[in-house]
Amino acid sequence: MSRYIATRPSVAQGWRLERVTAPSRLFGANGLRTGPDGRIYVAQVTGSQISALDPVTGALETVAAKGGDIIAPDDVAFDSAGILYATEVMDGRVSVLDPSGQTRVLRDDLPSVNGITVHRDRLFVNECRDGGRLLELDRGGAVSQVLLDDLPSPNAMEVGPDGMLYFPLLSANEIWRIDPNGGEPQRVASDLGVPDAVKFDADGFLVSTQVATGQVLRIDPRSGMQQVLAQLTPGLDNLAFVGNRLFVSNFTGEITEILADGSTRALLPGGLNWPLDLAVGDDGRLYVADGTYLYVADDDGALQVAGMLFSPGYPGFLRGLAPCGAGQFVVTTSGGQISRYAPARAETEVLADGFDQLYGIAVDGDAVVVAELGAGRVLAVAAGTVEVLASGLLDPVGVAIAPDGGILVAESAAGRVVKVKGSAVHVVIDGLGCPQGIAVAGSSLYVVDAGAKEVVMFDLSTKARTAIATDLPVGAPPGVTPKPLKGLPPFSGPQGPFAGIAVAPDGTLYISADGDGSVLALR
Repeated sequence: MSRYIATRPSVAQGWRLERVTAPSRLFGANGLRTGPDGRIYVAQVTGSQISALDPVTGALETVAAKGGDIIAPDDVAFDSAGILYATEVMDGRVSVLDPSGQTRVLRDDLPSVNGITVHRDRLFVNECRDGGRLLELDRGGAVSQVLLDDLPSPNAMEVGPDGMLYFPLLSANEIWRIDPNGGEPQRVASDLGVPDAVKFDADGFLVSTQVATGQVLRIDPRSGMQQVLAQLTPGLDNLAFVGNRLFVSNFTGEITEILADGSTRALLPGGLNWPLDLAVGDDGRLYVADGTYLYVADDDGALQVAGMLFSPGYPGFLRGLAPCGAGQFVVTTSGGQISRYAPARAETEVLADGFDQLYGIAVDGDAVVVAELGAGRVLAVAAGTVEVLASGLLDPVGVAIAPDGGILVAESAAGRVVKVKGSAVHVVIDGLGCPQGIAVAGSSLYVVDAGAKEVVMFDLSTKARTAIATDLPVGAPPGVTPKPLKGLPPFSGPQGPFAGIAVAPDGTLYISADGDGSVLALR
C-alpha cells in the first residue's frame, strides 16, 4: 500500500501510462521510537506525518496525518502514560498527542527543536542548530532547566543505564553526555561519520547512526571504543530497539533491520520523498531532484544516488533541475541559490544567491531562467548579472522556453500559464487548478496540473487543449490541505511541492507523482 490512496489514472486515446519507480510507503523516515504497543513510531518531516510500523508484519498505520495538527515532526518520545511527544523542527514546537488522538502544542518558541527523550517522565528536548540548547520542560511546557546552550547542532538523544543523558553534536562530529540534573558535560566519542542519533542496547552500549557515512556504530560509553555494526547508504537518521532487534531509518523512508550477524534486511523499502523537478541529461538518462537527493534512474527504474545533502559538492536542497551539457545541470535550491552542478565531479558553482523560494529553471541560450515564487518574479541570470523579466506574478513555479523564444511560466496560484516576451506578459492557457511543472516539445506545451491531478497538452499553434492523463497521484491527497514547511536552516529553506515534468528525445513524458512518491512515464 502506498502513502496516497488515489483513483485509477486514465489516459487519452493513443497514450499509455507506466510507472518508472515504485510508490513510496512513507514521506521519508526520520525519528524512530518504540511505542508502548511494541510498534515503531516513525516521524516524517516532509510529510507532516507520524506512522506506526508493526515490526513483525510490516503493517503501517497513520497516527498523525498530513494536513493535521502536527507539522514536520522530526522525533518522538513516550511517557509512562503512553502520551506521545513530538518535536516539530520547522515550526519550533513541541506537541503532545494523547492516546485518545487529541493534540495540543506544549511549546512553540524553540527554534529547530529536534531531539527529544523522556526519562522517568522527565521531558528533555534540544535545538538542532548552531548555538542550540539542551532543555528540560515540565508538563505545562515551561523550561525547568537549561542544561546546556551554544551547542553545535545537537540531535536525537537518550539517557543511558548510567543515568547520564547522551546526545550527538552534528556540527562537531561528536557525542557528549551530561547529568540530567546539571553539571559539566563530557565528550564520549569524536571523529565519527556525523552522528545524528543515539540509543542504548541491552548490554549498555551506545548505538549511533552516522548520516554522512551510513555507518551504524556501537560505542562503549566507558572507553569510547567503536565497532561498525553495519555499513548502509548515507542519509541515516535515527534508530530504535524492539526487544533485541535493531532498526534504523533513512531519509529515503527505508527502515532497515540490522541482524545479530551484521547482515541487514529492509523492513520497509526506501523511495522518494517528493519527487520535485525532473530532467533528461545529455547522457539520455532520467535525473530526479528529490530535495535531499539527486537520483539517476536505471532502465529498470532503480534509483541510483548521484548526490546527496551530506556528500561533497552537493548544491543544497534541490528543487529545479535542467541539463546544460557536459554532464552538468543548472539547479535551484530551497536555500535561494541558482547553481551549476556537475554530479560526477561533485562540483557546484553558485551563479546567483539570495532569492526567495526558487522553483523551476530552464536554459535559454547563454542565460538561465528561473521562477522565484516568494517574490512573484521570473529572472534571467547571465554572465553574473540578474535581470527581472517579469514581476507581480501569482506563485510562479514552472518555466519553459517557447518555440518563439518567449518564456512560459506556470502561475500556480492563478491557475494559468503565461508567456513573457520583452516587456509583455499574456495568458497562454487558463482555467487550470494548480499548474506546476511545464515542458515544451515542438508546438506542444505540457502542463502538470496538481490541482486537477492531470497532465494537459496544449497546442501553441492551434490552441487545442487535451487532458492526456487524469486522476494522477500528484499534489496533496483529496481533502488534504498541507501546512507550509518553513525549512530547516542551514540544511534547507522553505520546502514546498513541485510536480515536475521532462520530455525525453523520443517524446516520452516523465512526471513527478509527488503524491505517492513515484515517477511516471507517459508515452
